[in-house]
Amino acid sequence: MIMTVLFQWDNDFNIGIQEIDEQHKVLVSLLNDLHNAIREHHGKATSREILDRLAEYTRTHFLLEESLMRLTHYPGFEIHKAQHEDLIRQVRDLQEKLDKENITITFELLHFLKTWLARHIHDSDKRFGAYFQETNLTKFSQWTDEVNEVMKRKKWWWKFW
Repeated sequence: MIMTVLFQWDNDFNIGIQEIDEQHKVLVSLLNDLHNAIREHHGKATSREILDRLAEYTRTHFLLEESLMRLTHYPGFEIHKAQHEDLIRQVRDLQEKLDKENITITFELLHFLKTWLARHIHDSDKRFGAYFQETNLTKFSQWTDEVNEVMKRKKWWWKFW
């Protein structure tokens, strides 16, 4: 089967904080993996395993974002954190429903996750990215050429989740 893309990443999604942008790309990749697993009928167990990795990685990603927000005294922190907690609660409820009712992950769920992620990046995360840049913290968000070379060879820990 031909891989199809549910969520096409483009640079318009970059918020200007390199590590967060890289993590967003991983989230998009996991969402696309889930889409293809469902589309190609890989089975409920495979789809559930990808959903679980997506959920766990999302929690890890949210912790990084929230840590940066606390460190920079971001004024929109509480609202942003509440958005994260709401999504985590919805996904946890979905996982419980999948376990109890023996249902499958649907394209409607994928559309919800894609829409939520795209809107969250374009709205809430971009607002934080702008704050980060306005507070002159961008000098800490870009890696030097030397660090870039090391990072190209490094195995990213979050890509194994």
